Amino acid sequence: MTLFPAPRSRMSAASAPAEVWRPHVTVACVVADGGRFLMVEEEVNGRLAWNQPAGHLEDGESLAAAARRETLEETGWTVELQHLIGVHQWRSTEHGDAVIRFSFAARALGHDPQRALDTDIRRAVWLSRAEIAALGERLRSPMILHSIDLWLAGQRLPLGVLNHLSEDGKP
Repeated sequence: MTLFPAPRSRMSAASAPAEVWRPHVTVACVVADGGRFLMVEEEVNGRLAWNQPAGHLEDGESLAAAARRETLEETGWTVELQHLIGVHQWRSTEHGDAVIRFSFAARALGHDPQRALDTDIRRAVWLSRAEIAALGERLRSPMILHSIDLWLAGQRLPLGVLNHLSEDGKP
């Protein structure tokens, strides 16, 4: 009786797929102040949409650094990450690609109202959960309310579950 099947042979270079599937890796911050949450109104494909401070992970960047950077670039707020709320997988209705999103809880430390925001950002505002829900179809993704609701329900994962290793393999 065989308990473990023999390993499959590796594909030859000639039979390997031309491209490996790669989802978009994004980060977002739930920044709460009392009963309000930091949101951005942004232009996306010629329409205005609402989102949390969020964006793509850049090559060589840690997830935590990306979350802090995106929040500053889109809102002018410097934040301190407190927890990982969750990792969400979704297929975007904007571009049809898969998205893996790391949602963080963050505390606002300071605001620079003179800082120029990313060019597609129209404004950054604080809204209640009810006001965000009322935006309906203008929300850029369902992950916005999902991550807020997880945070409101008390979901908090330690930041230590994320590790960024340098090119030499050291933390």
